[in-house]
Amino acid sequence: MSAAVAAAVEVVRASGLPHQTTSMFTYLEGDWDEVMAVVKAATDAVAAHAPRVGLVLKADIRPGHTGELTGKVERVERHLGSGS
Repeated sequence: MSAAVAAAVEVVRASGLPHQTTSMFTYLEGDWDEVMAVVKAATDAVAAHAPRVGLVLKADIRPGHTGELTGKVERVERHLGSGS
């Protein structure tokens, strides 16, 4: 599966949108239409490697908010640093 996953991650990286890949998920941030186009292209890239594709999609839709891939983590870290 790693070759199929790599194909999807290549699509995400080529998109130019803010993203983060972990051992289990790839996070993507951007405008709805841009993100969904990348999701479709990444799914198609996986489908080229396998007869079936499983997709888990979770959306956090907050108009006017950007930079949340790092912003959410930074806010938690501030709390950890303050001892609260």
